[in-house]
Amino acid sequence: MVRGIKEAASTNNIIVIIKVAVVLFVIVFGAFYINPANWTPFIPAEIVGDGANAMGFKDGEVHYGLIGIVKAASIIFFAYIGFDAVSTQAGEAINPRKDVPFAIVASLLMCTLLYILVSLVLTGMVRFDQLDMRAPVASAFASVGISWAVFLITVAALAGLTSVMLVMMLGQTRIFFGMAIDGLMPGFFKEIHNTFKTPWKSTILVGTVVSIVAALTPIDKVSELTSSGTLLAFAMICGAVWILRVREPQLERPYKAPALPVVATLGIVTNLYLMWNLRTDTKYAFVIWGILGVITYFVYSRHRSKLNDM
Repeated sequence: MVRGIKEAASTNNIIVIIKVAVVLFVIVFGAFYINPANWTPFIPAEIVGDGANAMGFKDGEVHYGLIGIVKAASIIFFAYIGFDAVSTQAGEAINPRKDVPFAIVASLLMCTLLYILVSLVLTGMVRFDQLDMRAPVASAFASVGISWAVFLITVAALAGLTSVMLVMMLGQTRIFFGMAIDGLMPGFFKEIHNTFKTPWKSTILVGTVVSIVAALTPIDKVSELTSSGTLLAFAMICGAVWILRVREPQLERPYKAPALPVVATLGIVTNLYLMWNLRTDTKYAFVIWGILGVITYFVYSRHRSKLNDM
């Protein structure tokens, strides 16, 4: 990442090819081991007491149908944060007006399709309540006797996590870079390397912080906090685009958003509703994190923003 966007992109492309190949392997090869009975009922209703025990849940544990799906969508939302990273790197695209919208929409559609197919295959191979949540894909193949595939899947999982971290850290440093140019962050974050032409100091700092957090924080807490932050950011973007359309109608808009009031309203409501369904301790942690951000803004960023000079 310090060496440049081309090097980071080339490395990421290799990793993506590996993990997509394994995902396709899981879908195609796993399809031969699907037992349709595992999909019945397809969306289990609320299960309590003896019914829960019969399904393999612990005594007193409750599983919700549609509500459970919404909660799961809230928790797993971090899987969709790579798409917004495309927009943060628009300044480094050859033809951003054409390439950025296409990249976002195409990657969204392809990944959503792959997510659905993998979920169908795994829950078809093994009942949903019997999957090992720590390594669901590997455990599903191990349970049907394909132990040799576990190593392949594990390598792909590591490759997938690595590529996601590359993309997200690349996006984060560019966000800091843009904020620093606007005066919202210290000049440290906009310093460019003389040779590589990248915000190298910011990249090293972000990489260090990410490494420490990854080493010391439970992954379920990190993933839910990431999802909550992303959901709020998406809700705010929906509102900000709508407000700008009204307040600054003369601005050049290379990207068109038809039926904006409808789209923005649905986006705000959906994102906030998913946030509300996260665990209580995640909400508390997010509030604390948000307060720190607000304090930073009013203590440092607001008074130094270059927008004050406009």
